[in-house]
Amino acid sequence: MSKKDITMRLYPVGLIATLALAVLVAPLSANAQPPGKVFRVGVLLPISLGSRSFQAFKQRLQELGYVEGQNLVLEVRGAEGKLERLPGLAAELVRLNVDVIVATGPEATLRAARGATETIPIVMRARDYDPMALGYVAGLARPGGNITGVVEQRLEVTAKQLEMLKEALPTVTRVAVLWDDASADRRRAVEAAARPLGVQLQPLELRHPPYEFAGTFAAAAQGQAEALLVLNSPLFFMQSAHIVDLAARSRLPTMFGASDSARAGGLMAYDVSTVDSGRRTAT
Repeated sequence: MSKKDITMRLYPVGLIATLALAVLVAPLSANAQPPGKVFRVGVLLPISLGSRSFQAFKQRLQELGYVEGQNLVLEVRGAEGKLERLPGLAAELVRLNVDVIVATGPEATLRAARGATETIPIVMRARDYDPMALGYVAGLARPGGNITGVVEQRLEVTAKQLEMLKEALPTVTRVAVLWDDASADRRRAVEAAARPLGVQLQPLELRHPPYEFAGTFAAAAQGQAEALLVLNSPLFFMQSAHIVDLAARSRLPTMFGASDSARAGGLMAYDVSTVDSGRRTAT
């Protein structure tokens, strides 16, 4: 792959840490499943289905011997971007007496799952936050409690996104940053990375969904931004096609925090391998 291919289209990386499984959630092997047992897995999502990572999650479950309609029932609950709905959806999964809850996405998803149960095993897929720093687990080797799972190290990736944007556009000195509450930790990471690169940031915070993206792009232009960095957020993901279109129409070079945006026609993206993360979560 040439340097142009890397910086101007898509460069996924695999910075994913898998927590050691606590005794409470030690998985049964495919060959050790109780005869006739049907496993009920609750899946808590900040948005709806359809992502490649969720399909990879289901495919890996099937490879492990868990097949929907035979010995597996997936109880999927998506908040459609309305994170305030997550606690109620988590409580619904607990009432269904699921065997395990998979909590995918920003911290709000895991917070809702943990708030709903201290006994049902929770497999998190932590995105854009550090579950150890926030006290959800004790550490990678021994998470403790009823929580284990996968951590996507996207905070480290954020700094690299800005570095690659600067490498592709060396004369750029002012970069607008699109962020919201779900991506607040990533905003702090990019602020730390900007200083040694000699880049001045123009933070553009979006509040109170549904977001008004057109006005945000206008604000970037008024602030004389020379490029834009779109941080990862479930609500940004839901509107990725619209954001890609606005970036193209505004002729504002944009680095996206989600690889799907580059696949949809965005200029640049740098992200972890979400497909690999989905497979590891299933395991």
